[in-house]
Amino acid sequence: MGASAFRFELEHTDASSRARVGRWATPHGVVETPAFMPVGTAATVKGLTPEQLAAAGVQMLLANTYHLALRPGADVIEELGGLHRVMNWNGPILTDSGGFQVFSLAKLTEIDDEHVVFRSHIDGSSFSLSPERAVGIQESLGADCIMCLDECPPHDVSRERLESAVDRTTRWARRCKEAQCRSDQALFGIVQGGTDPGLRERSAAGLLPLDFPGYAIGGLGVGEEPAAMYAALDSSVPLLPADRPRYLMGVGRPIDLIEGVLRGIDLFDCVMPTRNGRNAMAFTSQGLLRLRNACHQRDRRPLDEDCHCPVCRQFSRGYLRHLFMADEMLGPILLSLHNVAYYQRLMADLREACRAGRGSEFRSHQLARWETSV
Repeated sequence: MGASAFRFELEHTDASSRARVGRWATPHGVVETPAFMPVGTAATVKGLTPEQLAAAGVQMLLANTYHLALRPGADVIEELGGLHRVMNWNGPILTDSGGFQVFSLAKLTEIDDEHVVFRSHIDGSSFSLSPERAVGIQESLGADCIMCLDECPPHDVSRERLESAVDRTTRWARRCKEAQCRSDQALFGIVQGGTDPGLRERSAAGLLPLDFPGYAIGGLGVGEEPAAMYAALDSSVPLLPADRPRYLMGVGRPIDLIEGVLRGIDLFDCVMPTRNGRNAMAFTSQGLLRLRNACHQRDRRPLDEDCHCPVCRQFSRGYLRHLFMADEMLGPILLSLHNVAYYQRLMADLREACRAGRGSEFRSHQLARWETSV
């Protein structure tokens, strides 16, 4: 099974925005885009079973190279049959290269042109990740879509530092492509450059000749203001090929998904639905609910009267609040399930709106509904 197993087809492009609706065929199934991928960092979406994820409408999952390489080890995953088998997930999987951990674990890293060296957050041991090793680990893990190793700097560094990260990311992308052995995985390049339009253009110019089957936009959602992120997307997305998937990495507020889609993004991932769920926060069609607030104590209503997920069909806000106040593990599980279902429904509704040429209208409608949260 080779590169022919991947095929991206655009079904509709919105005339009033850059939004597009498409289908991305992979070795493990077709993903209807735009799509949101829940994050299963350690080969599990915390608290949720594969059956629950599929029933919630999830099409594709994300797992993390750095974390799985440390524990249990890519060789262990490979010996157990690869990510799809160990996770019992039959749909597509994407693995991040570990580049985001260069940002998120910056105090534990040393980086040069050859590689990045991490001090393990588990036991303090040294872990080296080069472009070649990042690809090798991802080939052992067996995901459908794999990512080039990149350098993701904070948003508030100097232009000189950003420029250095852009150029290193380009050099590493070339090494990643040269290291790739498996033809049944789609290797994406990652555009860096912070919020600087010139550096974004420089990054894309370096990556496009490498002819990747898809391109990601990295280095956003790392502390910059939303307006700055949207401006960066305005300058970045038109630089990317229209006939390949575009992936905005690690960005996941509901409004950010809509703004990204209207700017031409096809794929998203973020820990927000499950992380917020574990912290008693529910995403709803009316806005964010904070279930620890006393106003929910005696509330018999579901989290979201427009939602038909199992949580909203079976449990009240008052009961869900009780679970959190009593530190019962069922509370985080149920809210995570609802939030994942909410995100999938949001993306499905957004796809339909874009097909009908109503993407901008959908945005305005959602913003009006999200004005209040309790």
